[in-house]
Amino acid sequence: MTTENKTIAVVGGGPGGLTLARLLQMGGAQVKVYERDLNKGVRVQGATLDLHEESGLEALRRAGLMDAFYASYRPHAGKLRVTDQHASIHFDDHDSGELTENRPEIDRGPLRDILIESLADQTIVWNSHFLSMEKRGEGWLLHFSNGSSAYADVVIAADGANSRVRPYITDIKPLYSGITIVEGNLYDANRNAPKLCELTKGGKVFALGNEQSLILSAKGDGSLSFYTGIKVPEQWIDKCGISFSNKEQVLNWFKDAFGLWSDIWQELFASGELWFVARPQYHYPTNQQWEPLPNLTMIGDAAHRMPPYAGEGVNMAMQDAMELATQLLSGEHATITEAIATFEKQMSARAAAVTKMSLDATEMLHSKGALNKLLDMFEGYKHDLTEK
Repeated sequence: MTTENKTIAVVGGGPGGLTLARLLQMGGAQVKVYERDLNKGVRVQGATLDLHEESGLEALRRAGLMDAFYASYRPHAGKLRVTDQHASIHFDDHDSGELTENRPEIDRGPLRDILIESLADQTIVWNSHFLSMEKRGEGWLLHFSNGSSAYADVVIAADGANSRVRPYITDIKPLYSGITIVEGNLYDANRNAPKLCELTKGGKVFALGNEQSLILSAKGDGSLSFYTGIKVPEQWIDKCGISFSNKEQVLNWFKDAFGLWSDIWQELFASGELWFVARPQYHYPTNQQWEPLPNLTMIGDAAHRMPPYAGEGVNMAMQDAMELATQLLSGEHATITEAIATFEKQMSARAAAVTKMSLDATEMLHSKGALNKLLDMFEGYKHDLTEK
């Protein structure tokens, strides 16, 4: 095992980083997870997650956590309705479940809790927002915003799309996809957005029209998460004059930007019980490459950020964790460098294909005739099921 007598630092405590820590500990490795959140109780934002058989679910299976997963997953959360901008339903998965039966859904918070509870005590070092690191002997000395530092023989970046560790590996910059999302969580949705809550029906809604998108996901805590997708220039957030900390300004923007949509959608921003943030959607070049380093690598969005429209983000991160742990714990490699190089070769090829798929989906969902294109795609999927 190449990690024997090595200390491993995982920077970032999302699903990918936590899955990696679990698998490494099962293999006897010494690992710490450095997470910027103050503690375990910080509210977890974001939509529900659909885990795929060959990636997210397989990682949990290898981690011995399938029983815990099925005790916390939400069987009907993946059921999908597709509507136009007027909220007229054109496809309703609640009748059959054909599109979601093999991709069970779980809220991000419960998934995180499952992974946290699977780790040895004191594995996660909370309130550790990574600032920088420097070479120290054959390893790295990491520095955090709380003034602390820590040494590790191996560092693995799992710190997301805006990774601060990634620049130590490569200077390849992300590319703007042409789409910016305003992502949010609307709390107590039954009370604050009753019409949208009824439309979502405990599952998901894809609403398409006017080359724009709205995606809603009901969560187990009674909140409704959403993405608004629009075509704007890359610097739009900085130049639009909207303060995205001001709910009234954002509501006024939404009424204008989605002015051709039904008034029902205005429930998203009408409540005071709301969290939201604007996020330009970036991706890395599909042909990105870098020289493997002897004690530093990255997984998840840090390695291959992409728009969310193919539903692959968490699954990619968990598959990265599974494949990296396999290589690091394998007896087939003489050095950690060899293990990292093998992992990165696999990851890069897989990420290139999934990035292209995500970009194709992003373009399709924000194109003219997007609704009909999506419905045609579903028809093709159902035909494939029938053929099988």
